[in-house]
Amino acid sequence: MAPSHLSVREMREDEKPLVLEMLKAGVKDTENRVALHALTRPPALLLLAAASSGLRFVLASFALALLLPVFLAVAAVKLGLRARWGSLPPPGGLGGPWVAVRGSGDVCGVLALAPGSSAGDGARVTRLSVSRWHRRRGVGRRLLAFAESRARAWAGGMGEPRARLVVPVAVAAWGVAGMLEGCGYQADGSWGCMGYTLVREFSKDL
Repeated sequence: MAPSHLSVREMREDEKPLVLEMLKAGVKDTENRVALHALTRPPALLLLAAASSGLRFVLASFALALLLPVFLAVAAVKLGLRARWGSLPPPGGLGGPWVAVRGSGDVCGVLALAPGSSAGDGARVTRLSVSRWHRRRGVGRRLLAFAESRARAWAGGMGEPRARLVVPVAVAAWGVAGMLEGCGYQADGSWGCMGYTLVREFSKDL
């Protein structure tokens, strides 16, 4: 599917259930890898070992004391990711949420944008997900190009001296990171837990 066959428009209310399922599916694709990355860091392993040692005095089963902290930690990471990225934020100053549509109505991607936290921060992509059936067909790049055009228009309307777009990417989403680097974005920030990166932020001056 060529990018020229795609259009981007604001999401209709009747499309919201489909878009939410798309977001949840996108999170599910990376949550196991993010959980593995987070829980194999030395501080996390130390905390899990300490929790297991404590549970051995409470639980009669050695295996249960060993596995229960790991299960709870993985569940916490997954729930955190789904709560953060598996839902749609309310429309902001940049409009949307936006959907990529093939032909007359086949929704194949979703995009949400928000202003930066302070003046000069530019715009941020808060959601970007492509249906698994439409990946590697130019949908992500089309949504990114649309996000850049919205960020430029918003910056101009706000009288900002420059336009900038920031895109957060989970540490396990190597394909998205590669696409951004190929489009001229640079990793210039991150956030995580216990000193270990879970999400990298890519940005580009437009």
